[in-house]
Amino acid sequence: MTLSWKARRRWALFALVVALPLYIVVAVNVIDLFDRPPFLLELLIYTVLGILWALPLKKLFLGISKPDPDAPPEQ
Repeated sequence: MTLSWKARRRWALFALVVALPLYIVVAVNVIDLFDRPPFLLELLIYTVLGILWALPLKKLFLGISKPDPDAPPEQ
């Protein structure tokens, strides 16, 4: 099932405004559960987690900055 352009745009906004901040809080709290790792390891973990969140949402963000392809043409 493919989402319409409007639905993808709404879900992308939800992902950026709600889900991403929650993901950041969870990631920081999970790292905080362990003793403080060495700086380079901690930097590597945050870098990987920073990239990892976007991979499943890649299809969602494709094309949402373009005009609605299903909208009637303006005259």
